[in-house]
Amino acid sequence: MTSLDEIDRAKQAVRQHVWDLLEREGAAPPGVHGHIPDFIGKEAAAARLAELDVWKKARVIKCNPDRAQLPVRVRALQDGKLLYMAVPRLATPKPFYLLDPTVLETPFEKAATSTGAPELAPTVGPDEMRPVDLIVCGSVAVSRHDGVRVGKGAGYSDLEVALLAEAGLITADTAIATTIHQIQLVDDRLPHAEHDFSVELAITPCEMLAFTSRRGRPPGIIRANLRPDQLRNIPALAGSNPSSGS
Repeated sequence: MTSLDEIDRAKQAVRQHVWDLLEREGAAPPGVHGHIPDFIGKEAAAARLAELDVWKKARVIKCNPDRAQLPVRVRALQDGKLLYMAVPRLATPKPFYLLDPTVLETPFEKAATSTGAPELAPTVGPDEMRPVDLIVCGSVAVSRHDGVRVGKGAGYSDLEVALLAEAGLITADTAIATTIHQIQLVDDRLPHAEHDFSVELAITPCEMLAFTSRRGRPPGIIRANLRPDQLRNIPALAGSNPSSGS
């Protein structure tokens, strides 16, 4: 059985390869290492996502706070959708911003940023949230084979999904999409751990891939896999006991 440490090392090798390639090809601004890449063409990818039925039918969307997905968040507000945006690093007791386009008076382009949202939007916890129709996440790499994704390595996206799943706000039928650069699609199968989720849709400026075979999603927080730093720094995990299993 592959250990979590071995999986983490394999993931890091994938990240390093993709970050290097993005910078070498000029597909992302300098400084992408360690981050969800702020890729060239993110607006086109967001527009392609907005053409899909799953987007048009969604009334409530949850999205990550990274720059790469800013056009997705702005488009959601422009389309009149209720938007939940994760607080960076899940650093507040209520770990999501509530962005309601019916009450926001500022330009959406400001409200949907990680600097604008703290000034303009309240934070909410899962017990105050509506069921989510569509999740949009950032990624460093996605496998063409099955939609397995690799994030930047901090584990926040997986925890965000797990918190929502544990609260019953998402189900196995809730679609998860990611917007990425074409370079971030890899031909190899990617390493994944028990607590990782995959995506059903990967959208680039050039194409859209749909994955029908689902690896399954954790039903909630897998406490045995929580790191000490996550327990220390994420208030929503207060009281989670790593020894209690899943």
